[in-house]
Amino acid sequence: MDQSLRDPEIKADTVAPASANETEGPAEQVETGRELALADFSPPSVNVGERLIRMAYRMGIPSSMLTSPMGKKSKTRLLATVNNTLPGNRVAGTAIRAGHFLVHGAKTPIAQVDYAGAARVTPPLEKVVHSFSWLTDLEACAAREQGAPIAERILTSWLQANPTPPSKPGKGPAWSVGNTGMRLMNWLVHAPLILSGEKALRSRTLGHIGETARWLDRHVTRGEDRLAEVAGWCGIVAAGLLLPDGRPRRLYGEAGLMKALGELMGDDGGVLSRSPLAQMEAIALLVRLRNCYHATRRDAPESMERVVHMLVPPLLALTHGDGSLGSWQGGWAIDAEDVGALVKASGVRTRPLRDVRQWGYQRAVANKTILQFDTSPPPMPQHARYGCASTLAFELSHAGHRLIVNCGGAASGGGLVPVRLEQGLRATAAHSTLTLDDANSTAILINGAIGSGVNQVDVDRKTLPQENGAAATRLEASHNGYAARYGLTHRRILILRDDGTELRGEDMLLPSTRKGKRGKVGFAIRFHLGTDVDVALTADGQGAGLALPDGSYWQFRSGAGEVTLEDSLWVDGQGRPQATQQLVIQGLVSRGGGNFGWLLKKMS
Repeated sequence: MDQSLRDPEIKADTVAPASANETEGPAEQVETGRELALADFSPPSVNVGERLIRMAYRMGIPSSMLTSPMGKKSKTRLLATVNNTLPGNRVAGTAIRAGHFLVHGAKTPIAQVDYAGAARVTPPLEKVVHSFSWLTDLEACAAREQGAPIAERILTSWLQANPTPPSKPGKGPAWSVGNTGMRLMNWLVHAPLILSGEKALRSRTLGHIGETARWLDRHVTRGEDRLAEVAGWCGIVAAGLLLPDGRPRRLYGEAGLMKALGELMGDDGGVLSRSPLAQMEAIALLVRLRNCYHATRRDAPESMERVVHMLVPPLLALTHGDGSLGSWQGGWAIDAEDVGALVKASGVRTRPLRDVRQWGYQRAVANKTILQFDTSPPPMPQHARYGCASTLAFELSHAGHRLIVNCGGAASGGGLVPVRLEQGLRATAAHSTLTLDDANSTAILINGAIGSGVNQVDVDRKTLPQENGAAATRLEASHNGYAARYGLTHRRILILRDDGTELRGEDMLLPSTRKGKRGKVGFAIRFHLGTDVDVALTADGQGAGLALPDGSYWQFRSGAGEVTLEDSLWVDGQGRPQATQQLVIQGLVSRGGGNFGWLLKKMS
């Protein structure tokens, strides 16, 4: 790198604490994520007769008794063909045609998959296989005449391994409520791919569709989490729309779905797992269900459409300038193309949500610079799928290029990202924030669960006028994740100039009680860098030069000690690991607390 990058114009002593020399502006108090208010949605409005039908079906009276004068059961068949508006992955579909499942860059021969689930496979592959989401990818890359024989071969193998539903959920990955609901939906939506062949297979498949719908009727409320339950209810409603004698099931499913959605999300539309992956999955489920309504020449209930409109803005709040997602709560930097296709299919035209009180992510846009800041505790244990100890981490991008990132990708473990890295990617050190004693601010447990740690976050947002006339957004947040173990509270202040050329930060460790503990503890402040960043440390060891592909050059300066460069990892838009680097400021801090200022400034 050019020598000028090693001799920055910004000197170390210019990194003043972010809390100093500020002009106070109007404060905006932001509620913490622990104060989530569940969205309360009522079932679609029905008349007295439909209410009685719904009640009778919930009590176990067969739908044929409620719809046919003589109680005669109709032959199982599909009443309509669904037009799928959610495009699949052509590359993954081409791999299926070549004989492989392709999941996050890892290929698995279709012939080697154990569909019975006795030989457990990695979680991402497990979901693709048993939810039949691969049907969407196959449809995206081939005409029906080419794709149907492949789909029928895989379906035949799956039906041989799973001839009848078990007595209860959890008997293998094929019969979790989430996978079962998604599988039923995908069978119905992509029926031409699996019902175009020989009569015997068609009859067997239709029979299994009916059995699966009845199994979900009984077990949908035993989902592994709220999102899985929503998937189950979507499958029930889709079956009620597309199978004969379905009116009672549809009425029953619509009421259950709205209740489950109300328990899935906060009143700003963010799902309680705080995961952008779960947010996308919820939107995709409702879009597919809407397609089922349209196939039967019905409009989806107004309450369901309202939910779709609520779900999209929080998702957009986590997009960077190139349209791809930030890496939060197990998610990775999902490509803009995938995000855009989902939003287009939703039919929602809106702006990113700025005031994300329950969703828990603050977003600040300054010219070409976008800041994302996690200002909430991790999700509650009952909601977490890949809960991450990311409180007070941030991401920063400029003109579509990522400067500061989080590693992300815990949910992709089992593709090219090894499963053994899953817990590490959920750790505090895998995020751009401060750690104490190499410990997580919230305990990371196995199977995506989280333990004790951060349970309170205080947030303040305000606009500051600057002396030179350029305003700035000031975000201040603190968490108590280290209070019990080390007697210290972590407070972070971020100030982003409105022209997008400067991010000033200060990390403070404050005694959590009046009587502070004695001794010192190690700290580290990590700034994981985007893969496009060309970095070189300065000669004085107090900063670094960062060059972006668009020709812009940024200076990082530390007012808290030496800056070192370490290896890191970032999971890209396809869930694949990429080598990158991180800037680290580390040392010892007194139990009485300390202040650590730093500055990131665009020079050209």
